[in-house]
Amino acid sequence: MAPAITLAAEAPKLSAANTGFMLICSALVLIMTPGLAFFYGGMVRVKSTLNMLMMSFISMGIITILWVLYGFSLAFGTDKGSFIGWTSDWVGLSNIGLTELWPGYTIPVFVFMVFQLMFAIITPALISGALADRVKFTAWSVFIALWATLVYFPVAHWVWGTGGWAFDLGVIDFAGGTAVHINAGAAALGVILVIGKRVGFKKDPMRPHSLPLVMLGSGLLWFGWFGFNAGSWLGNDDGVGALMFVNTQVATAAAMLAWLIYEKIRHGAFTTLGAASGAVAGLVAITPSGGAVSPLGAIAVGAIAGVLCAMAVGLKYKFGYDDSLDVVGVHLVGGVIGSLLIGLFASGKGQSTVEGLFYGGGLTQFWKQCAGVFAVLGYSLVVSAILAFVIDKTMGMRVTEDEEIAGIDQAEHAETAYDFSGAGGGAARTAVPAPADTDAKKVDA
Repeated sequence: MAPAITLAAEAPKLSAANTGFMLICSALVLIMTPGLAFFYGGMVRVKSTLNMLMMSFISMGIITILWVLYGFSLAFGTDKGSFIGWTSDWVGLSNIGLTELWPGYTIPVFVFMVFQLMFAIITPALISGALADRVKFTAWSVFIALWATLVYFPVAHWVWGTGGWAFDLGVIDFAGGTAVHINAGAAALGVILVIGKRVGFKKDPMRPHSLPLVMLGSGLLWFGWFGFNAGSWLGNDDGVGALMFVNTQVATAAAMLAWLIYEKIRHGAFTTLGAASGAVAGLVAITPSGGAVSPLGAIAVGAIAGVLCAMAVGLKYKFGYDDSLDVVGVHLVGGVIGSLLIGLFASGKGQSTVEGLFYGGGLTQFWKQCAGVFAVLGYSLVVSAILAFVIDKTMGMRVTEDEEIAGIDQAEHAETAYDFSGAGGGAARTAVPAPADTDAKKVDA
């Protein structure tokens, strides 16, 4: 009998299909940041609209440059002590071959790099919603540069980088429940505890000035989130990316409906703001869990997140912290819910064979999820508060009270969102003198 011949595993080859798919997903994730800008911009008062838009847009500039210079190396470079990465050849994206593949996958390193860049851009932008109406634009720009360097890049390595402690522990985060949403939500809480409340908080009306903008923004977020989630499998050769796509839709729908039902029971109306917020809560919650749960599990994750996030947004009035646009209530709480529910609803038939409590797997995975959730929450909260404190004591974090009352758009950007000076015809009509022989009553009519 001839001896058995063991064939070496064939090395992955570049896939044009997966490469194209990932480039499209990268563009979808990028459009989420303008979508977030519209979502937040419609939720603030008229006098803060442009500042809210700019707080998201500036992230696309600052984080892109930092990512190219050193962020990608810190997040995904060779592991250093399970805390941070570093690959000197990646500094400035030098010495990366155009067809060099990301290890174990069929896409180029450049494609993986740019996909992850879009995550790095939107994460600090998420924080801005908690700080509406009151933060200097220069201080915000400095804050996100430091925060990305000291918080986001290390946390991304913990969760997704080879050798990161959470990655090695087996914490599941398909597309960013811990690294993006808990990270940003905890940072938002840390900053607002330092800089304080808006002038008139709990006294003056601070209603959204444009609910159509809010709905437009939430629609763009929902659309782009398919790239955010499904793309995180870096291809779809085994169907897991398709599962994540389906679960993203299912959980978002369930969360929106659950939020609307809750507010109808609690407040007596189905609101457009509730529909938009519920959809975002579902998107947040399914982000870490969608590759591990079944579509029925996704319904449960979305419905639970919809109700609990709707309840959580009111906590700021009870505890007295001014989270302007409910970043804590939606992103922090939604991220925690989605991450922890993996320990209950993981089916063992998606991204891994890990099973949650309801599928016979016990609580092992639940405790791993707890470790990841609370480590990221605590680290981001503390470091973000320290950064805000230092910036506040050096260059000042807030605009003056007079500038805040008059409007941060004019103070920081010398512009206003809407120009009504040429609108309407009343002023122009009354400015035209009536002919001398015309009856005054006819002119008035």
